[in-house]
Amino acid sequence: MRALFHSIRQKFILSLGIVFFAVIDSNPSSAQELQFGGYLQAMPLRIATTLPEPEGDQTYFEYRMQGRLNLRADFGRNFSLHAQGRARLFAGDLVQDFPVYADFIDTDEGFVNLSWMPVRSGDVLLHLLPDRLYADWSSGDWNIRAGRQRINWGINMLSNPNDVFNIYSVYEFDYPERPGTDAVRIRYFTGWDSRLEIAAAPSRAGMRQSVVAALYGFGFRGYDVQLITGWYRNRLALGGGWAGSMGGTGLKGELMLFRDVEAPESGRRENSFVAAVSADHMFSNGLFAIAEVLYNSSGGTETFGLLSQPLSADNPSISAWQLSSTLQQNLNPLTDAALTLITYPDERGAFISPSVTRSLTQNTDASLLAQFFLGASDSPLADAGSLVLVSVKWNF
Repeated sequence: MRALFHSIRQKFILSLGIVFFAVIDSNPSSAQELQFGGYLQAMPLRIATTLPEPEGDQTYFEYRMQGRLNLRADFGRNFSLHAQGRARLFAGDLVQDFPVYADFIDTDEGFVNLSWMPVRSGDVLLHLLPDRLYADWSSGDWNIRAGRQRINWGINMLSNPNDVFNIYSVYEFDYPERPGTDAVRIRYFTGWDSRLEIAAAPSRAGMRQSVVAALYGFGFRGYDVQLITGWYRNRLALGGGWAGSMGGTGLKGELMLFRDVEAPESGRRENSFVAAVSADHMFSNGLFAIAEVLYNSSGGTETFGLLSQPLSADNPSISAWQLSSTLQQNLNPLTDAALTLITYPDERGAFISPSVTRSLTQNTDASLLAQFFLGASDSPLADAGSLVLVSVKWNF
């Protein structure tokens, strides 16, 4: 029965996608405006990590190419359809040496599994995954969006415990669009600076692992404030966030409390409290700086690797304490540089990520990025590894 239900769900969402394109293709004049864009990106990278004995220290080379396509069709002023996704081609040492690498890539956390790997050989992997597939309707103060979408409730620029629907990892180096989730979201704008949102994202594992939450946002003495409550993967969630400024410095923060609904004799987990506060400032010389402090009562993770980010809204960090800073500087009209530094005091570790991006043409950029994890021998960061990559990206 479970397999049958899964098959029905998958066919249903695929049918929605087919209808989306069929409507546009069969009657393109019905759409007042069609928009499309995307990019192609080549990205060779070098990964160094430590594996259990007898493997020890290892270095791997991987060659990635990815393309993204964004489609939008507007039908009048109130209704639009959106479809976006990316295709990624993998080749190199990881594909050849680790058969389970394909299983790691071929995943989809949505209500319906839309992950598709048409090419899966010992040398090459080709993976296709739509991460936006939704309908959007607006009328007056109302907005309803249904389908695979991004529900962005985060406020901070680095860590977002308020992002209960689709939290992302700051260590993700090739996914600027960030993941989406299969959900229905209803928004009602109660004023020019206030709104009420209700969203529900069902899970394939059932109601216990689903997310249903409400957000109320409003202005208060020059600050944007939001309050959040709901159900998060069998836990009650309560929290909120704020954003404002003082003396030209931006001040932001997010707080969340999670409490299991299970009885203590059923193995209820300890309450989880997550708080992240940050400040950002643009200096007169063009330097943009961000500083953030995060506390995670769950204490982080026992293991961590470059190719896995087991992060969630109720456990969004490697360690209990996380101190982060980012510096961004425009070196000249064609070149930007950035440096991210994260320290984990209770794990005696650090993360360093420098990057440089240069514009080659109006639509083409070249980037050099590195990620280095440093940690004591008993730290989960000790064997996390490092990577260096070069990227050439053409936007269209």
